[in-house]
Amino acid sequence: MNILTYLIPISLVLGCAGLGFFVFTLRSNQYDDPEGDAQRILSGDYDDKPKG
Repeated sequence: MNILTYLIPISLVLGCAGLGFFVFTLRSNQYDDPEGDAQRILSGDYDDKPKG
């Protein structure tokens, strides 16, 4: 029963960290264009030399 005193706070901290990272990705506009990737993969135009 003593293990619950460790596991519950650890799970709450990890859950809040995951939620915080999700909110961060939402605010940094990483989910803006989900249709763009779907259309890009179906097109025949391939970029052999990406900018990166």
